Amino acid sequence: MKKLLALVLALALLLPVCASAEEVVNVFNWEDYIDESVLEMFEQETGIKVNYMNFTTNEDMIVQIDANPGAFDLCFPSDYIIERMIANGQAAEINFDNIPNFNQVMPSLLNPAYDPDNKYSVPYMWGTVGILYNKTMIPEPEQSWHILWDEQYQNNVFMLDSIRDSMGITLKYLGYSMNTREVPELMEARDKLIEQKKSGVVKAYQVDETKDKMVAGEAALALMWSGDALYAIDLNDDLDYFVPIEGSNIWVDGMVIPATAKNKENAEKLIDFLCRPEIAQMNCDYIRYSSPNVGAIELMGEEYTENATINPSQDVIDRCEFFNDIPAAMQAVYNSLWNEVKNAK
Repeated sequence: MKKLLALVLALALLLPVCASAEEVVNVFNWEDYIDESVLEMFEQETGIKVNYMNFTTNEDMIVQIDANPGAFDLCFPSDYIIERMIANGQAAEINFDNIPNFNQVMPSLLNPAYDPDNKYSVPYMWGTVGILYNKTMIPEPEQSWHILWDEQYQNNVFMLDSIRDSMGITLKYLGYSMNTREVPELMEARDKLIEQKKSGVVKAYQVDETKDKMVAGEAALALMWSGDALYAIDLNDDLDYFVPIEGSNIWVDGMVIPATAKNKENAEKLIDFLCRPEIAQMNCDYIRYSSPNVGAIELMGEEYTENATINPSQDVIDRCEFFNDIPAAMQAVYNSLWNEVKNAK
């Protein structure tokens, strides 16, 4: 009897420790892509510890997901990578009973082509790809992708170190779809990017550091995601942003639970928390991308709706395309062509 009592007491002592050890959620997100006070609020409200890790590109993220099964409970891929994760069985179906705030998602972003039944993802942010420019250096910029190839801007253009974005806008400049699978068209885009690089126009290929370098006045032009552009504009009145007339990419970054996640319910709690209008507003104010959250937009009012960078017109949206995933057979082609661009002297 004493032995049984001792065993019961030992188990009782262990249970809180086990429960506490499970109260965690491992999050994998882009750099500078959440208001950290939001995470602190979530931890305080739920008692769930957030382990927060960053990636730089979609391609980096999916490599890490593949290489480290079970390491991540919630990730924030872009639309075409969500499509790939679903096709490859890498995304878990979400229990929407645990996400009542899903009803705040804009109707226009429901049932997208990359997740037709909204089983695997919840929109987090959306935006466009365009050109951030310095008005003191270029008072009236040409509203075309051509300006990124204009040799009067020697060593004055930052390009994105992102295969889909830099290849994609070049395809649009040439009059092709960003989703082309025609190898001659892709080779033409490669040649155009190599021409740009060899002309001396390109100052650097980079990602997150570009916005701060533009704030500091280190270049005249930058290929830029809209939210990073708005962040820079907020800090430097000499900057402005536009989507070229040929069209561009419109994208959605979603919240996805990897199929190997160990803390799925905790991830769903965090998704629901991030979908609360007041929390979504805090995030939008902080990271400056377009919000998919109806309640958050209502809270922000005219400050949001009258800002053309964060709330583009229907005309801009109509000339943009979503990225589709690259089939496996084409990924090698893209990677080979991109390596030729990056290695060009």
